[in-house]
Amino acid sequence: MLSNLKKRNIIILIDDYIPYSSKIAAKMMHELAYELVKRENQVTVVTPYNNLKKYCVIEYIDNIEIVRFKLGKIKNCSFIKRTINESLMPFKAWFYTKKYLENKKYNLIISYSPSIFWGLFTIKIKNKFQCSVYLILRDFFPQWIIDIGIIKDNTFIAKYFRFIEKINYKSADIIGIQSPRNIDYFKQIFGEQYNTKLLFNWINPKIETKDINFKKNNGLDEKVLFFYGGNIGKAQDTKKLVKLSQRLQHKSTAHFVFLGQGDEFFIIKKLVKRNKINNITILPKVSQKKFNAILKEVDIGMFSLNKNHKSHNFPGKILGYMVNSIPILGIVNPNNDLKDIIEEYNAGFVSINGEDDILYKNALTLLKNKLLRKQLGINSNRLLHKKFTVYSAIDEILNNQG
Repeated sequence: MLSNLKKRNIIILIDDYIPYSSKIAAKMMHELAYELVKRENQVTVVTPYNNLKKYCVIEYIDNIEIVRFKLGKIKNCSFIKRTINESLMPFKAWFYTKKYLENKKYNLIISYSPSIFWGLFTIKIKNKFQCSVYLILRDFFPQWIIDIGIIKDNTFIAKYFRFIEKINYKSADIIGIQSPRNIDYFKQIFGEQYNTKLLFNWINPKIETKDINFKKNNGLDEKVLFFYGGNIGKAQDTKKLVKLSQRLQHKSTAHFVFLGQGDEFFIIKKLVKRNKINNITILPKVSQKKFNAILKEVDIGMFSLNKNHKSHNFPGKILGYMVNSIPILGIVNPNNDLKDIIEEYNAGFVSINGEDDILYKNALTLLKNKLLRKQLGINSNRLLHKKFTVYSAIDEILNNQG
């Protein structure tokens, strides 16, 4: 096995990237690329963007080479439109970038899924460069959209997605999966035909931000801030957290902030308005710098997962909470090992989706006890440094390359 100090030429594939995205995946992969460059590797990120005037544009961010190719919208658009454009993605990636990439030489491909549609492009460049592929697998698509009822199993579209999914897996030499139980779940479906490794989510533990006086500017100085930041969709079931805020309206010190984007963003806004819930602020997505600045003033960091998930997702948003020593209040699907990890390190309270009274009790406990919030926040930061740093992720990826 080669040392991870060996200098490599690395190509990263991701369907969403900074500065045009504020999503966790884009942030995680930029931090990964940046740390790889700091270790004297050459890194090229290949990513689509819908608002390009040319078919292919080259730019540089933090000494990372970004190759953007033109593709129709695949985020915040209809399911049909997204499916069509993602299906075209591997073909457009090849035709629009091949002139630029043909004179390059790469030792390693790091592909991020979702999207599952990189597989054909990955195979093409893998064969061209005769290099290995590390697939970072963060959710099991299409299984999760079947689990929560967006599509039905054994339909044409489900079979199509599964066909594409298998191509993506077959393109990889190693598949990095985000939790032990997710590895077990993956093997229940696919057996031992793929080489899987444990790869936790990650974040740079050293984030510098400026004060923006978020609480003061929003009249929340005296409030205990319950914060949810990230995707707002069916997979998250954020309605459960809205219902929690409704139950806590009688507590004048409690205030909830929901910040993000997603399929149910406007549904949540309508729900709050219809029920006249007065302790919630709902904000659209902001820049990553502003997001990090807001986190500095958060008292309790929240996350939620749909109860029908069969896999064990690890929401990337909690990494931001951990960096800022914020105690965690979460809702998970049954048997999700994230609950065990957070409770083992005493970093917060996690309940099963549907245990509404336990969630309410946990929220009350955090609301009332400032010293407890402080201690749980310290513990959450310790958990981050133990398992979830970008340094650990890079060591895991590079140490598994032959």
